Amino acid sequence: MRFLFVIITAFILTSCTDKDGYELVWSDEFDYKGLPDSTKWSYDTEGNAWAWGNSELQHYTAHRHENAHVDNGILSITAHAEDGYNQPYTSARLITKEKGDWLYGKVEVRAKIPAGTGLWPAIWMLPTDWEYGSWPLSGEIDIMEHVGYSPDSVFFTIHTEAYNHTKGTEKSKAVCLPDAKAHFHIYGIEWTANKCTFFLDHEKVFQYKKQTNASSSEWPFDRRFHLILNLAVGGTWGGKHGVDESVFPGTMEIDYVRVYQKK
Repeated sequence: MRFLFVIITAFILTSCTDKDGYELVWSDEFDYKGLPDSTKWSYDTEGNAWAWGNSELQHYTAHRHENAHVDNGILSITAHAEDGYNQPYTSARLITKEKGDWLYGKVEVRAKIPAGTGLWPAIWMLPTDWEYGSWPLSGEIDIMEHVGYSPDSVFFTIHTEAYNHTKGTEKSKAVCLPDAKAHFHIYGIEWTANKCTFFLDHEKVFQYKKQTNASSSEWPFDRRFHLILNLAVGGTWGGKHGVDESVFPGTMEIDYVRVYQKK
């Protein structure tokens, strides 16, 4: 029966993507149990020493079931309040770097985000090679961000040298989504050579276009990027109104991650 389900799912995915010229090139359906698949995901912990540049309050762990595990078809990334680390909270930051890196394509992530002031879940992309320089010169694509003190909103954003939050010039769209904590939603992006189009449940919500003769300052999105799933705590944005200790443990749940590219 399981084999039949896999065959039917693969057929549906192929049939749906053929219409617009895309094909599935990378995915994790989380149809296993235990730690995240090590052939697809790595743990990013190197920013723990400097609070990731955003004064964040979590310590990201690696290979730790309590912070990232798969069960019943769902990847759970969980933040805990606990002692024994250099920060008062633990969590996980999963990346596909050198295991899933793409130049252009369509990304879809079906996820349910946690509720609570101080939590800062995100589904996003960073450059793999940083060819234009350190952040923000090589760009950032935020497929979905949420800050717990703004419970009814999710955010879709791009950052570049010219347009980023340190200057207050980032290109962004806030979308009202009151049930984001209660239900799964599909967060997606279609990224081409001249635009980044963001989707919520397959509906277009925001688009950033490359202008004629744009330099890398405005459009660094012509190099390969990788995907990041993380749940931060506190920080300059997520912790703007403090951290509610009653929200722990807080969990972001991911049903699937799918990446498509043109044939």
